[in-house]
Order: sequence, then C-alpha cells, then structure tokens
Amino acid sequence: MAVNGIPLPPPSLPAHPDPATDAVLGSGLLHELAHAFGGPFHFLLPHRFDANLAAFRAAPADAGVDGRVYYAKKANKAAVWIERCAAAGAGVDVASPGELREALGHGVRGENIVVTGPAKSEELLRVAALQGALTAVDSLDELDRLTAAPRAGGAPPPRLLLRVLPPAQPGSRFGLDAAELEEALAHCARAGDAVRMEGFGFHLSGYAVQPRADLAGHLVDLCLKARVMGLQADRISIGGGFAVDYAAAGDWHSFLAAQQPGHYHAHRRFTPADFYPYHSPVAGAEALRAVLAAVPAGGRDSLGRRLRETRTLLLMEPGRALLDRAGCSVFRIQGVKDREGYAILTVDGTSLSLSEQWFNSEFLPEPVLVTPTGRARGSGVHPACAGGATCLESDLLTWRKIPFPVRPSVGDLLVYPNTAGYQMDSNESPFHDLPLPLKVVVDTATTTGGRPRWRLDRRPAC
Repeated sequence: MAVNGIPLPPPSLPAHPDPATDAVLGSGLLHELAHAFGGPFHFLLPHRFDANLAAFRAAPADAGVDGRVYYAKKANKAAVWIERCAAAGAGVDVASPGELREALGHGVRGENIVVTGPAKSEELLRVAALQGALTAVDSLDELDRLTAAPRAGGAPPPRLLLRVLPPAQPGSRFGLDAAELEEALAHCARAGDAVRMEGFGFHLSGYAVQPRADLAGHLVDLCLKARVMGLQADRISIGGGFAVDYAAAGDWHSFLAAQQPGHYHAHRRFTPADFYPYHSPVAGAEALRAVLAAVPAGGRDSLGRRLRETRTLLLMEPGRALLDRAGCSVFRIQGVKDREGYAILTVDGTSLSLSEQWFNSEFLPEPVLVTPTGRARGSGVHPACAGGATCLESDLLTWRKIPFPVRPSVGDLLVYPNTAGYQMDSNESPFHDLPLPLKVVVDTATTTGGRPRWRLDRRPAC
C-alpha cells in the first residue's frame, strides 16, 4: 500500500516490555555467548516460571478450591522447568517414557505426575503405574491394558482418570464418547480395589472460557454419578488451553487491520485466522480465574462454588502459560542482502528453532535488534525479513518485513521475545549438521561484573 506513491512502512507488533528481558539485552552478555557458542541459543528466565506457577496456584486457592498444577512438559524440553516443579512440589504432565524419565530424574515424585496422550505404550503404562503416577485413560483398550497389567508385590493399584470426548468437539481424536464412558465406568466399578478411578479429564481445543467451564461442570456431574457407583471420583482435569498475552491490544488490532501480502517477503499471504491470538484480554492465571467464576451451562452456581460444594479437586495442565516471558531465542546475523525496499537477513540458525513457521503461520512478536553496543535505537524504518541458514526457500524465521529502527548489520543479534512456550524446540532439527541451539539459564538477580550470571541448562555429554 502506498500514499501519493510513497510506500507505507510495514506494521509493527512489539512484544510487551519485560524488565528482566531488557536487562539481559542491555548487559552485553548475549554477544559474548553468541561468540562462545558459535551459533544460535536460547536464554531462560526461571524466576518468570516461578511467578507464573505461583499465580496459577493462587487462582483456585482464592476461590476456595483445592487445586493442583501440572506443567505440560511438551511446551519446552529444558530441564530447568522440571527442576523448578520439583523444588516447588508442583506436578508435571508427560506423554512419553522419555518425558516420564526426565520428570522422575529431576526429582518430581511419581504421585505428582500425570500421564496424558493417546494410545500409550506398554512401557509408559507400566512405569506410570509402578511410580504411582495418575494416568489419563483415552480408550477402552487402554483401560483394559492398564487394569490387567501385573502388579509387583505390595504395589498400589493404578491411578487413573477417564478422559471424556468433548460433546462440542465430536471430531476430536481424544477421549471416550458417551457409550464408551458408560462401559469404562462399569469396568472400574467391577474392578473394585484393583484400580483407583480418581475422576475425569478432557482435552479441549481453543482458549474460550465458557466452553471450558461448561465441560468442567459436566465432569463434576460425572464425578457425582461415579461416586454413587462406589468409585473415588474426587477430581477433574481441565487440561491446558490458557492463552498467553504477547502484545498490547492496540498494537495487535492495528497490525491485523494493516497487514497485507506486500508486508511479507515474496508476497506471502496470511489471514488473521492463520495466527495465534497474540493479544488476549484474559490470559494466563486470569483465564483460570475466569473459568472458575463462570457458571456452567444449565447451572446456577459458578464452577468454583460447585467444586467447593462437591469437594472436587481441580487439576490443570498449563504449558505455554507457565512459560510466559520466561525465555527468548537469539540468532546472529551472518548475511544481509538488499531487495527493492527491504533487506533479507540470513541468521546462523533455522526456522526449525522458531516453530510457528512450521504450522503455516508466523511468530509475530517481532525480534529486537541488538548491536555490539546494545539494543538498537533510532528513528528510521529499515524493513527486513529473516531467513535461516539452509538451502530451503521456505526457511524463514520471519516472512514479515520487520521495521527495524536502524539498518541491521552482520554480527548484530536478532532476539525473538517470549519464545519459551512451544517455539524453541518443538521442531528443532540438526538439518545441514547445524548444531541444535543451546539453552542458557540466566539469573538476573545475581551479576558478575555487571552482567547476569548464567549456566547451561544441560551439561554437554562427555
């Protein structure tokens, strides 16, 4: 788009400012680490995870509800998050034998682990039962396998939830439909003390508050029915699905109204439906508070009151929301190529380490340009997209022409904000034999020579 023949600058979408991140960007540490590692890396801010966890714990407590938080490990592979869960006595949600071993190996007690995912392997079911983990049963076959597995002498019975197929999402591949649920309840009742059927759970797509409250209310009703059958049924899991608010409302709506193919390399077309909702007026623990305050369909009382009155424990499995503002991804610019009206930057990593691009979408909170002398500042507009160091046309970390305040140069760093939730490592790959980005744990409260202290999240294997 142009006015009087003069092209309009591409729209900007900065992330919410974060003092801890800004302190790292201004410390000089990032260029030192980029030189030391010789490739891209991620830095992690564990104090943000601790604060988010505390907020999620406070929400049910303030509503008078007994709640348990399980960190959804799939959101980020770093060890530090599991270490923080173990230190705080929080739970972890796992879906594979490897994730289960990681949680146990970093000190999380088996009783504080919930095992989710479809069609779990025999190994996963066996170890989960031996360690006293809670298993979300997704099918009748899985229930048969879990309850029929031999138990070691003195081992407690397997603990399980029955996962319910959301009536509003009948096309979901997760959960038991109404007929299967009836059969599963009868199975658990017949099993008696050989199994601990502790309640129900669901996997619900989307971030809307009311559908989550509606289905949670239905699960409370199911608990009451199961108790009449002699089953424990004293808890429900509402899963994850708590939005993260990445950007200010005004910036987000202005961006959506202005963005068009000309603002992207190769005139790439995106519609608003292609994007994650980078602004959410109700997000994180506040979204949980809203769920608890909502009145489930057909009821008169809030979900929180129903949970209190029925003495039903609330379980939740946030991933992205616990990682809000808990880390950033850093790439060094190793090439700058001019095109008509914008530049193409090539960085020392790939878009496999910024996962949104691999879902036919774009990670929109824009990267910060950090020069050797600090965060780039200026009044100019220097549009540039950012490509990865591979031979693939589709390997772009950012298709959008970011309006940088100064012209980017080789050796500058692009720091993508708030990438800890699902962006860093969901699709990472050593394509072209490029090294996987290391993860660095940063302590902003302690400095050495004016710089934050840091350590590797995992020590390299000998």
